[in-house]
Amino acid sequence: MFFSLKNKIKIFVVFCIICIIGVIAVRYYAIPKYLFPLKYENIIEKYSNEYDVDKSLVCAMINVESSFDKDALSYRGAKGLMQIMDTTGAWGAEELGIENFTPEMLFDPEINIKIGCWYINKLNKQFEGQRDTVLSAYNAGSGHVSGWLCDESYSNDGITLHSIPFEETSNYVKKVNANIIIYEKLYGIK
Repeated sequence: MFFSLKNKIKIFVVFCIICIIGVIAVRYYAIPKYLFPLKYENIIEKYSNEYDVDKSLVCAMINVESSFDKDALSYRGAKGLMQIMDTTGAWGAEELGIENFTPEMLFDPEINIKIGCWYINKLNKQFEGQRDTVLSAYNAGSGHVSGWLCDESYSNDGITLHSIPFEETSNYVKKVNANIIIYEKLYGIK
């Protein structure tokens, strides 16, 4: 069966339109949602509300920390979605009344997100809700951040950081803040 030149042109135009639609769909929907997934939404919603933490912050932190991999394990031993260290997990479990805690429980999304949101809430209170300071403390430890706040090289007012001396922590803060904007725009969450 032979197609006329006119039919071949029509087929080519339809093919091009389908390709353009496919590219638009992938660029504006599939790729962003692949790079910025939203899993465990009910658990995130539950504990972000319970501990008064922005849902977009929790989603952004999980994406940066573990890419939503509940079985993530860092080279330093941080576990699960929010990459919680064993000592922080044990402390959180004791404070929250989680009985018979073992570090392996940090791979459970429910426990990990609960302890993570509780910890963010603690840091929010300790550092007066200064998001970059809280994120720095989550990444580098509150002891380091408390020291930086007392040093004029890093803080002019003892509350906010104008400079973060650890490159890893500085990059972490930038990544989480960028992810927050993306999660807010992509999923309409705050």
